[in-house]
Amino acid sequence: MGLFDLSIPELKEYIGRNPRPDDFDLYWDRAIDEMRAINPAPTLKKAFRNPTFDCFELTFTSVGGARIYAKYVCPKDKRQLPVVLHFHGYTGASPEWSELFQLASMGWAVAAMDVRGQGGKSMDNGSVRGNTLHGHIIRGLDEESPDQLLFRNIFLDTAMLARVVSTFPETDETRMAAIGGSQGGGLSLACAALADIKLCAPHYPFLSDYQRVWELDLATEAYAELQEYFRHFDPTHSREKEIFTKLGYIDIEFLMPRVKAQVRMYTGLMDTICPPSTQFAAFNKITSPKSVIFYPDFAHEYLPGAMDDTISWFLYEL
Repeated sequence: MGLFDLSIPELKEYIGRNPRPDDFDLYWDRAIDEMRAINPAPTLKKAFRNPTFDCFELTFTSVGGARIYAKYVCPKDKRQLPVVLHFHGYTGASPEWSELFQLASMGWAVAAMDVRGQGGKSMDNGSVRGNTLHGHIIRGLDEESPDQLLFRNIFLDTAMLARVVSTFPETDETRMAAIGGSQGGGLSLACAALADIKLCAPHYPFLSDYQRVWELDLATEAYAELQEYFRHFDPTHSREKEIFTKLGYIDIEFLMPRVKAQVRMYTGLMDTICPPSTQFAAFNKITSPKSVIFYPDFAHEYLPGAMDDTISWFLYEL
C-alpha cells in the first residue's frame, strides 16, 4: 500500500496543524444565538410527482436574510419519521429527486440542501443573487470581522435546516441523521456540531486543517483558492499566521468537541484532495461514539460499499 500522508497509527494520533482562534467558542456561541433568533418562515411547494413519496421544494430564511433552498421528500404514509439531512459536494447542488428516493424508500424523510452561492437555488445575498461558485473558503477573509466569513453562514444554514425540518409534524426530531461526501462530509459534521443530530456519516470530509493542506503542497483542486489567495493578496506570506488563524473560525476540526452524535467516517488513504490527516484532525477531536472505515487503495472518489454500509447503519440506529 502506497502512502503520501501519515500511517494509520499516526492518523489516529494526529491533532492538526491549523491554529485555533482564542475566541473560537465565543464566536460560535454568538453565531448560534444569531441563528436561533431568526424566524425561518419555511415554505413548502409541491414539486416532482411520485406515487410513493411527497416531494416539496423547501425554502427558509437563514442568517443574513438569505433564502435557502432544499429538496424535501417523505413517504406518503406519514407518521413519526426519522430524518436524513443530505449535503452535497463543493460547488455542486442537491441531488436529483430520483437519487433521494433511495433514502426515502427506507422510510425516512430526506432534506437535501443547496449550499448558498454554489450550483443550486439558494440565495447568496452577500452582494448578488445566484452563485459565486468558487472561492468560498476565502470569501470574507479580508473583511474586518470574521463574522463575514461565508462558511460561517453556510455552517449555520445546516443547523437551520435541521431546526426547520424538526418542526414538521411527520418528523421525529429525536431521530435525525446527516450525510454527505467531501464538502457534504464537512457540512454533515458541522451540522452535528451545531444541531441535535443522532447519527453522522461523513465521507472524506472537506473544510478541515487548512494549514496542513498547504504544508502538504495540496492547495489544488477544491483547496486551490488558498494558493490563489496568497498569490494575489499575500505573495510573500507575511500574514500567513494571521490568515490561517482567521480560517480557523471555519475549520470544522475545532467544532468537533460540540458533536454529540454517533459518527462513522469513511476515508480513502490515497485522497490527495482532502488528505486523510486533515480528516483525522477533525475526527480525533470528536468525543462522542465514533468509528472509521478505511479504503487503503482509494482516493477522493466513489468508495465501494460505503453507501450501503451507511444505509444499513442508519436502519439499525435510527
